[in-house]
Amino acid sequence: MFRQTALVCFLAAALTAACGRAGADAGSSPAAAAAITVSVTDVVEQPIKRFIRVSGTLTAQEDAEVAAEVAGRVIATPVERGSRVGANDSLVRLVASDGEAQAIEAQANAAQIEARLGISEGAPFAAERVPEVANARATLQLARSEFERAKMLHEKQLLSQAEFDQRSAQTEATERQHEVARNSAAQQYQALLAARARVTLARKALADTTVRSPFAGVVGERFVSVGDYVTRGTKVATVMRVDPLRVELTVPEQYVSALAAGRAVTFEVDAYPGETFVGQVRYVSPAVKADTRALTLEAVVPNGANRLKPGFFATAQIEQAAMLPGLLVPATAVHTVAGTARMFVVAGDRVEERVVMIGQKVGDRVEVTSGVKVGERVVASGVDRMVDGVRVVVR
Repeated sequence: MFRQTALVCFLAAALTAACGRAGADAGSSPAAAAAITVSVTDVVEQPIKRFIRVSGTLTAQEDAEVAAEVAGRVIATPVERGSRVGANDSLVRLVASDGEAQAIEAQANAAQIEARLGISEGAPFAAERVPEVANARATLQLARSEFERAKMLHEKQLLSQAEFDQRSAQTEATERQHEVARNSAAQQYQALLAARARVTLARKALADTTVRSPFAGVVGERFVSVGDYVTRGTKVATVMRVDPLRVELTVPEQYVSALAAGRAVTFEVDAYPGETFVGQVRYVSPAVKADTRALTLEAVVPNGANRLKPGFFATAQIEQAAMLPGLLVPATAVHTVAGTARMFVVAGDRVEERVVMIGQKVGDRVEVTSGVKVGERVVASGVDRMVDGVRVVVR
């Protein structure tokens, strides 16, 4: 009798414990949990601005390797790396004594010919004003006058035929002398032009002893020092124009139809996290590269403060002309874990977890490209506390 009573008590205790565990398990499921109060929002559809996301590199607007135009020894280097220079500022100076002597010699030769021709620098050339030509012309006029008198006397038979022939020959000789004088003057004028060209070359050679910056910018490198001997074509410095800069971007071919000069480009660089810079498209490549199936786009970026540097990596977005519809939800409605975005759709008094794909941001909202439909209600905040199937009360 005692054994039967003990067995009944044992079975009753076991059944009570099992029921307790079952009740506990049922209470721990989302279906049996207390309802969570949530705020919800509708998935709405509206046209939004579309952007092409690309990457590229900042480059200088101009990048010149400046070389010496004449040979000589370096006597001064007034710039260093990083020096800011204006257009025509001196970068390197060479010995100028040889150039000065050549310029003086060339000028003296030109002045000598000008004096011979009786003209000054800048005055127009007229052969009849050359002294030798003027003398020949006066002699010719006198010979022609005498020939006219001799002709009249010969017609009246007061002058022999021999004397008349002599006067005629003298007149012809005088005409030839006048023509020779004119030709000589023209040749001397051509020699003057050559002498003036040599003056120009000598002056240029003298000016080229100072190597100047071709534009305003920043000195990237200086390759020579005082005492170095350079020859024509020796690279002495590099100068970069850094305001504005250019950003060269590589754009996939499927976006070709959306690109055009004048479009706005916004981009970010790693040097200034969270800061956005704006440029404008200036050039779109006319051809797509066969190896990458992409084209090159170039935008101009103001850089008055010189904060941006050539070589910076840029992550950019280009605004497209068309505004296409998209599904939008508040950014707080999306919970991303390990690269996977999730949302919770309210169905009745419970929530359903959805894996979604996120598009671009639009202010404080984001575009959802898949996973939800327009008009569905989703949990707007506190989604990190949600689990699939939990019971909710809409606030």
